[in-house]
Amino acid sequence: MNVNQKSFPMKNPIIVALDVDTRDRAIELADGLTDIVGGFKVGPRLCLRYGEDLIREVAARGPVFVDNKHFDIPSTMIASVRASFDAGASLVTVHALSGREALFKMALLEKELNQIRPFRILAVTVLTSWDQSSLPSVMTAQPISQHVVDLARLVQSSGLQGIVCSPHELDLLQNMNLYLVTPGIRFSMDDLGDQKRVMGPEQAIRRGANALVVGRPIIDAKNPVETATEYVMALYEKK
Repeated sequence: MNVNQKSFPMKNPIIVALDVDTRDRAIELADGLTDIVGGFKVGPRLCLRYGEDLIREVAARGPVFVDNKHFDIPSTMIASVRASFDAGASLVTVHALSGREALFKMALLEKELNQIRPFRILAVTVLTSWDQSSLPSVMTAQPISQHVVDLARLVQSSGLQGIVCSPHELDLLQNMNLYLVTPGIRFSMDDLGDQKRVMGPEQAIRRGANALVVGRPIIDAKNPVETATEYVMALYEKK
């Protein structure tokens, strides 16, 4: 398996979530990890403090995944995704629950922006911090796995190919020609934090993930470079 090609536009499948509060710490981590990991994820925690300048700074060190999970009227989503692209993002998230019209317009926008440089819009299905017991009451009539499959089909029929799901749903999404990004990646000895549907990196890749998001196990480690290297090397271990 050529993991670099599989995870493009990331350099390899490991995306480090820069879930920190300061620009200096985010840049320090990015500087130390740029030659090891496939890219970096930034979300509202940093974007609301530092805006597009921070996205540009991180993008100078590696591909950036802007994870603000846009869920709004289509025109606002279009403007927000375009702004992230202009700041240097290679991946951006929207919510699959935003509906067919919004997702169709996202697919048109993705096609347009790909004429400039490689870019993917990912549709978030069900958060990995949820399990069946914590689903909103309006969603409890069917299992999480069915919600993810239904949303994935909606995304695909709208013209997008990128999905964010937990590793537990990867088996259900095979043969759909989707680009699958999975948070909730942990070694067995790692603290789960608020993640509930988790899996190891090598197992998630074998089940079809294109890219894996790892945050606290790396950024909170005593030696983030060493820990990130362990995650990357796990993808090359003999099956």
